[in-house]
Amino acid sequence: MAVCLVLAACTGTSGPPEPATGTASNGTAPGTAVVVPPPPAGSAAASSPAPTPPPVPTVQERLELQLSIPWAAVFLPDGTAIISERETALLKAVRNGKATTLGKVPDVAPAGEGGLLGLALSPHFDADHLLYAYLTTREDNRVVRLIVEGDANGSLALGQPQVVLSGIPKATTHNGGRIRFGPDGFLYVGTGDAQRREQPQDPNALGGKILRLTADGSPAPGNPFGNAVYSLGHRNVQGLAWDGAGRLWASEFGPDMDDELNLILPGANYGWPQVTGAPHRAGFQDAKVVWPSTRDSSPSGLEIAGGVAYLGALRGERFWAVPLQGTEAGDPVAYFTGEYGRIRDVIRTPEGGLWLLTNNENPDFVLVLRPFQ
Repeated sequence: MAVCLVLAACTGTSGPPEPATGTASNGTAPGTAVVVPPPPAGSAAASSPAPTPPPVPTVQERLELQLSIPWAAVFLPDGTAIISERETALLKAVRNGKATTLGKVPDVAPAGEGGLLGLALSPHFDADHLLYAYLTTREDNRVVRLIVEGDANGSLALGQPQVVLSGIPKATTHNGGRIRFGPDGFLYVGTGDAQRREQPQDPNALGGKILRLTADGSPAPGNPFGNAVYSLGHRNVQGLAWDGAGRLWASEFGPDMDDELNLILPGANYGWPQVTGAPHRAGFQDAKVVWPSTRDSSPSGLEIAGGVAYLGALRGERFWAVPLQGTEAGDPVAYFTGEYGRIRDVIRTPEGGLWLLTNNENPDFVLVLRPFQ
């Protein structure tokens, strides 16, 4: 029963929520979503115009790809999509609406929320053909990279993994797993606390962090603590995306309360496990949007397009759109509530639309949204 309670809060299942613990009860009051107020009048942010309401998404197509718990997807330069499946450890290639198996990633040990998780494409893929993956092994969570090459017939082949970073703590829950290259060319890695509550506040630990790495796994130059850590105090980072000005935003699971959309600043402390949400506590960075009840969100994949942050919701079984204006967020708007089940990831397509990956639909599918005008 204890395991079931933890999984309910972490992955958005319909079971009872995880009990609140420690001082995390300092979060926001109940409600559907809370936009944290901007700075006081007279500041630069306060004088900015209000965010424009997000455009209404339109479903263009539903791809019945017979997927099994897909976790992430990336698009190759030729338009082929690569999808990771958490429990099978398979990479699926999708072309012309059809899915084929690219290969199985070795050494993956699926358990609970662990398995084959996030994917990121090298910014120099045309030259190096490298695909990065975040995965759970028997010992840890780690980031690896694999060569993906095509032959003269257009078929793809998968190379053997090379370890980029190992030693990220693992557990059946709170494994993090989202990875993405930023506009600065460095690899950002969202990790979870793996139920080791001492790790998020320790700047020398890998758990409960956003990490910033070079392509070969070394700490990126200019990191605030002189190691791989970029920000700390995270519980379970699930989405990473940059806005048009190059600002990093992240989605994060709360316990039984206070799911978050955060603006990420280098060296900032986001509070876990001391606080959640936006309690206005000195020394901690407030979330920009807070969902006080995980039943409304459990935000996973994140994409930003046209000044709007789009988030998939697991337990909430909906698609959230949050208009952004500079460093502030506007009122979140929910779409498709209860229509398509749990939404794990949101991916920008080469055509300018979005892909939504479902989870636990047995089998899972891809929802294609039309490009936004």
